[in-house]
Amino acid sequence: MQSNDGAEWENGALPIDKLDFEAELMTITPERAPSDPRPASAGVIERLCVKDVSVFYDNTPAVKSVSLSIHQGEVLALIGPSGCGKTTLLRTLNRLTELTRNASHSGQILLDGDDTDDLVDTELRSRVSMVFQQPNPFPMSIFDNVAFALREQSRRRPRRRELEPLVNQALQRAGLYEEVRGDLDRSALRLSGGQQQRLCIARAIAQQPEILLMDEPCSALDPRSTAVIEDLIRQLRQDLAIVIVTHNLQQARRVADRVAFMYLGDLVELGHTEQIFTAPREEQTREYIAGVFG
Repeated sequence: MQSNDGAEWENGALPIDKLDFEAELMTITPERAPSDPRPASAGVIERLCVKDVSVFYDNTPAVKSVSLSIHQGEVLALIGPSGCGKTTLLRTLNRLTELTRNASHSGQILLDGDDTDDLVDTELRSRVSMVFQQPNPFPMSIFDNVAFALREQSRRRPRRRELEPLVNQALQRAGLYEEVRGDLDRSALRLSGGQQQRLCIARAIAQQPEILLMDEPCSALDPRSTAVIEDLIRQLRQDLAIVIVTHNLQQARRVADRVAFMYLGDLVELGHTEQIFTAPREEQTREYIAGVFG
C-alpha cells in the first residue's frame, strides 16, 4: 500500500494523499516475527511499543501481528517490496489508517505508555508527526506553512511576533532557515523540491513531536537534495525517534540504527542495521538484500 499526495488538510494536526494532503491537514513467511533485538537498558527510552498489531482493508490483512519498539534517539527503517505493508504500518502508528473507510486494526500501540486509541487524534498527531513521499507544502507563505499547526493548537490566535521564534527554530532544525530567512512571506510553492520537503519537515517538527514518521521522504528528490535530507535525519535523531519507510536499501544502511524487513504483511526480521545487511538470519531477508526479488 503506497501513499499518494493530494491537496487538503484536516484538523491542522499534520500533513495527512488526497489521503496525504487530507491526511496532511488534520502484504510469505509463516513464522512469527522475532522479538525486538534491542534490550531494554538504562538510558534507552522506549517511545512507542507496537504489540501484535494487524491492519485490515475490507477484512484482508495488510499487516499481520507485528510487534516492535521504537526508541528515543534512533532511526528505525522499514524496508521490503511494494505491497509488503510497511507504509500501512507506518500510517497506523499515528492512526492515519483510520482515515481510510474500509480499514481496521487490532493489537495495541502504546506511546509513552498511553494507548494511542485512547488519545484524541490531534494530540496523537502532534506527538507522532509525519512527512510524506511527495513534498506537499500548503498554498501559503513559508512562514504560514510552519505556523499553521502552531496556530491550530492554540486556544487563541497568537500574533506573528509570538510565533516567529518557534517558526525560525523549526526552519533552523530543518536546515532551511539560512536559505529563506530574508523572504519568509514568499509562497512555499516557489521553493525547489528539496526545499519544499525540508519545509514539510519543519512544519512536522514545529510542535516538538516525540516521534517523526517519514514515508519515502527522498523518493521525489535529486541526489543532492537526498543527501541533505539524510544528513538532516541524522541530526534530528538526537532529539527524536524516527521511523522511515524506504525502498532505497543503501539509504536505509546509511541512516538507520535498526532495520525491519517486511514481506506480505509479516515482519520477517528486525535487527541492527549492519546485522541485517551483512548477516541476516532469515533466508527471505538474505534474498531481498541480495536483490533476488524486490
